[in-house]
Amino acid sequence: MNIQLFPCSIGGRLCAPPSKSMAHRSVLAAALAEGTSSVQNLAQSRDIQATLAGVARLGAKIAPADGGVAITGAGAPARWRFDPAQSVDCGESGSTLRFFIPVFSLTGETVRFCGGGRLFSRPQQVYADLFAARGLAFAQTEQGVTLKGALPPGDYTLPGDVSSQFITGLLYALPLLPGDSTLTLTGKVESRPYIDLTLSALADFGVTARWLDERRLAVPGGQHYRPCSYRVEGDYSQAAFPAVLGAVCGGVAVTGLRPDSLQGDAAILDILARCGANFTRTGDEVRFQAAPLRATAIDLAACPDLGPILMVLGLFCEGDTVITNAGRLRIKESDRIAAMQEELAKFGGQVLAKGETVTVKGLGGALRAPTQPLNSHNDHRVAMALSVAAWAAGLPALLEDAGAVAKSWPTFFEDMARGLGTRWQAREE
Repeated sequence: MNIQLFPCSIGGRLCAPPSKSMAHRSVLAAALAEGTSSVQNLAQSRDIQATLAGVARLGAKIAPADGGVAITGAGAPARWRFDPAQSVDCGESGSTLRFFIPVFSLTGETVRFCGGGRLFSRPQQVYADLFAARGLAFAQTEQGVTLKGALPPGDYTLPGDVSSQFITGLLYALPLLPGDSTLTLTGKVESRPYIDLTLSALADFGVTARWLDERRLAVPGGQHYRPCSYRVEGDYSQAAFPAVLGAVCGGVAVTGLRPDSLQGDAAILDILARCGANFTRTGDEVRFQAAPLRATAIDLAACPDLGPILMVLGLFCEGDTVITNAGRLRIKESDRIAAMQEELAKFGGQVLAKGETVTVKGLGGALRAPTQPLNSHNDHRVAMALSVAAWAAGLPALLEDAGAVAKSWPTFFEDMARGLGTRWQAREE
């Protein structure tokens, strides 16, 4: 789907969509519980659909409910009904794949994971090493991942500077084993807020795991997931798109943002404040007024999903925005650094990359209208970031492959138009 973006007057109120991170976590926990859980405020994005379809492969039963789903869990591994003859399709969802790998290993069967896009270009070496160290089969190709053998309880050591999704996958599987386990993280521990989100979700479903110190997690075995009624909180990573639009244009309120959220992407408000953004907070609502913006230094280690929209933010600031610990952006749905360099250049922007650091040359908002179509690079966050750039600058632009937003926020364009007055029109490809 191609979208024509039009200049427009920005203003209004938009409720942040449900957190994709917490949706994945709550769906998986509910699927492992012994009983029926209600997961409310659940957006049916492609990634969440992949997780829902996957847990059904273990025997979980899923039914629509008001604003979400009712999930009758598969219970303990001994009760799972898994058919190894069929592959587990993870779509393009890295969270789904990495959360599933340790859990599905507990079937003891040969498990084949398939998917699309760049999913199997994204590294799984952490799991490959853990399986190999325990004499278990694990293989990755461009077509998928195949494994056989249940990960046992025990002591696990893995690097802390890789995606927290590997740690989360283990935190879901290890409590179901008969013995206790520990996770030791080496090197710099990045994305710790995502680990804390996992611990919070586990606790809501009756499972205990805890930090022993800054690098070690204790995971008691012999536990059982308990069903509960769970409401998915608003997503700060998605709220970042209307928030940046509001910081530039003013007149925007974003609601549904839990003030005490553990989400690492809640850092977007601190970043905007350091850029001079003018906003006030009342409960779960944040209201923005236009203000001159200035560049700041940003550490992306704990909030990598903010990368594309922060590069857009940099164009509207005076001075150079320096973003460190950005290396993992290269192994997302697209190479987000290369994609944003190419696309923001069409607005007259300059994005420089050296090692793990990205520098955005500020234009103070003086962007030029793209003479070439913008392209999402099949990446939902790139598509949304480029749309915000055009709307905030008041420039017309054609965005190709805009349907990539379905991965996380299928109604992005409709919601932005309904809530904030943005203008767009679908175009024939």
